[in-house]
Amino acid sequence: MTTTQRLLSLILTGAALSTYGADADAHWKEHCAKCHGEDGKGGTKMGKKLGIADLTDPKVQAKFTDEQAFKAMKSVLEDLAQHISKLLKDSAKVHIRRRRPPELAKLVKKA
Repeated sequence: MTTTQRLLSLILTGAALSTYGADADAHWKEHCAKCHGEDGKGGTKMGKKLGIADLTDPKVQAKFTDEQAFKAMKSVLEDLAQHISKLLKDSAKVHIRRRRPPELAKLVKKA
């Protein structure tokens, strides 16, 4: 899956969440606009760097079905969840090691 597909799926996640009562505009501004821009055209600095597609372009919209968008969103969210889980685990390990008294640190195995 390309970066563009992954980012597209994140955008569509906002749309899916709005179906269940979430505020889609707030979600877009918080999670999507950083790369896709407020207007969805991908004209932000990060959007240009990542080659974000213009989601307002009918040709871009025609390239994927709702089912494909759903699968892409699911894949991205699963990848993101794994990444976050690893970051939290690594961060916790570092935190524990920094807080352990030096005399005890020598006695403990490092995972």
